Amino acid sequence: MTRYSVDPDRRELIVTWGTGDGDLATRIAGLPVGTDTGALRRLARALRQLSEAAWRTYTHSASAAASQESGSEGWRREEERKAFDEVPGAIARPNLPQDGMLDVSYSPLVESAHRAGRALHALDDRTLTDAVLAETAIELAAVESAELGDLTGRARQAVLLSREGASPVQVAAADRLLEQDPFGPAALFSEIDPTAAAVATAHWLAAAAEVTAEATGHSPTSVLLEADNIEALPHETPTHVLGLLEAGISPYDAVTGLVRHALHVADGLLPDPAGLREHLEDLDDLAEHIGPDTDPEDTGLRLTPLDPRRPAPDLLEDLLAGIHGCWLLHEEYSEDEDEFDDEALGDGQVGQPRDRSHGHFAQLVRDAASAHRDRLI
Repeated sequence: MTRYSVDPDRRELIVTWGTGDGDLATRIAGLPVGTDTGALRRLARALRQLSEAAWRTYTHSASAAASQESGSEGWRREEERKAFDEVPGAIARPNLPQDGMLDVSYSPLVESAHRAGRALHALDDRTLTDAVLAETAIELAAVESAELGDLTGRARQAVLLSREGASPVQVAAADRLLEQDPFGPAALFSEIDPTAAAVATAHWLAAAAEVTAEATGHSPTSVLLEADNIEALPHETPTHVLGLLEAGISPYDAVTGLVRHALHVADGLLPDPAGLREHLEDLDDLAEHIGPDTDPEDTGLRLTPLDPRRPAPDLLEDLLAGIHGCWLLHEEYSEDEDEFDDEALGDGQVGQPRDRSHGHFAQLVRDAASAHRDRLI
């Protein structure tokens, strides 16, 4: 989310945000000499909390919840999204203590706006208040743009976030980038929402696995296990995704299901108790080897296959590694290995066979992806 800070030397309130390939910053307002720095820090903290709450409505959208009935999680998310309209009024006219009592909003977004408003009330600077109102409008508009799949301007920070759903506009944009380079161009990380990028990449991974399976005789769901014998790969997650696709689950549902599961774990929830019970069937045997000094990573028990701090980017990276693994195995089974033998080439030609192998495999994958276009829609 967007971060806010105070430069005490220049006496400025500053806003910064990430873009996927570096952070940007701009000045919100100058601050008068003698301004209460404590109130300024409280203002910066409240604005960061406001940004966090606003972007959560993007990553945890109402449409991604299981139900939108009154009182459900989906209903609460929708109510929080509707609260965008209350933010300017809360900043301009915040709840203030009355007789030692203070009204507190149930909405994290609205309450953050009230906190920012109370800090501004203490600072009593009309110019600063106007600047903060303008800044807040920019921030909320960025969330709205990201919801529509437009990741330009401030909305570009969405490329760093993990979302439970995926914009069709962003999925289509990712698919076009993979058409240009099935191994994954850098723009996939700097211009596309990572969940949407992972949805498109799952489709292209399936195409790569099909091409490799046809050339090697291995099944599409086992090619990455074989490729791991050639080069160490994070094969578990992409193999799991391939299994889901083979079972008839769409790339969209496979990817968003994994990301949603990881986000729930990050929120401290247990999203799949039945699955965990199955995972713990051998707990008695495992417990014999676990002591107080055992490294948790050595137990083999993970609540999610993804990094819960950044599940969508982590999944995207693993899926692209899977495509690379498919190429490794496909190259290993190439009918004419001498054609791609660097040692047999003259000076200045080393690397060209690998480039040709990459290009040949990429075209085969394009053809397979095109033949199964319905899988992505």
